[in-house]
Amino acid sequence: MDITEIIKRAVVFPSKNLEILSIYAIMSVLAGAFAVEGVVTFISGIINIANFVIGATYIAIAIIIGIITQRISVQCVKSGIELQDKIPDFKWWGNWGLGLKKIVITIFYFIVPALIVIFIALITNVYGNLINIAQAITVQISPILMGSITAEDAITQASFPLFVSLAITLAAGLLLFLVFSFFQVIAEARLAHTDSLIKSLNFISAAKDLKMIGVGKVILLSIIILVIVAVIELILTFIFDHLVVLSILNLVITPYIALFSQSAMGFLYSDIV
Repeated sequence: MDITEIIKRAVVFPSKNLEILSIYAIMSVLAGAFAVEGVVTFISGIINIANFVIGATYIAIAIIIGIITQRISVQCVKSGIELQDKIPDFKWWGNWGLGLKKIVITIFYFIVPALIVIFIALITNVYGNLINIAQAITVQISPILMGSITAEDAITQASFPLFVSLAITLAAGLLLFLVFSFFQVIAEARLAHTDSLIKSLNFISAAKDLKMIGVGKVILLSIIILVIVAVIELILTFIFDHLVVLSILNLVITPYIALFSQSAMGFLYSDIV
C-alpha cells in the first residue's frame, strides 16, 4: 500500500469507529484526571497519612484506565494490519494482557536508549565537567595560584569541556531516541499481529521487518504524520486563542489524532504480512 493510500484510509479510520473514539476520549480524560489527583493527594499524605492510601488508589485507577486505552491503541494497529476499517466490538474486560504488553513495550523502548545515553554521559564525563565548572564559579582561587588566569578565564576553560560533552551526549541521545522510536513502532505492530511480547521485544526481527517495509517509507510516513498533526495543532491554537470555549474540542481531536496515527502504522505494516 502506498503512502497516499495509507494516509487516506487512516484519516477516515476514526470516523468509522465513533464508539471506540468516544470510549478512548473519555478514558483518556479520566486517566489524566485520576493520575493528577492521585499524585497530588499522595504527596499531601505527608500532612495526612490517609491521603497516601487515597492517592495510591487514584493512581491505581489511572493505571487500569490506561491499560484500557493502550489496548484500544493496539487494536487500531491490528485493524490496520488486517486492512479493516473498523475495530471489532469493544469488550471492557477482554484481553487486559494486550494493554499491559503495550505499556511494557513503551517502557522498554524508552529505558534502553535512556541507559545508553547515561553511559555516553559517563564516558564523556558530563558529571565531572559540571563539577569543574561549579568549582570554577563557587571556589575562590588564590591569585597566586591563578597567576595570570582570571576567574572569568577559569569559568570559560571549564565551560568548553562541558559544552563538548553535553553536545556529544545530546546528539547521541537524540539519534538513539529517534532510532528506537522506529523500533517501537515496529514492535507495537508485531504485538498487534502476533500478540507476543517476546517477539515484540526482538530487536533483530524488528530490524528485519523495518528493512522489509523500507526505512525510507517508515521515515517518510512518520514525517507526514508529524506535519499533519503540527498543522492541525497550529490551526486549533489559532482558533482557541480567539474562541477559548472551543478548546473543549481537544477532548475529541487529540484521541482522533491518536487513532489516526495508530491505524496508519497498522496499514504500513500490512505490506509485509
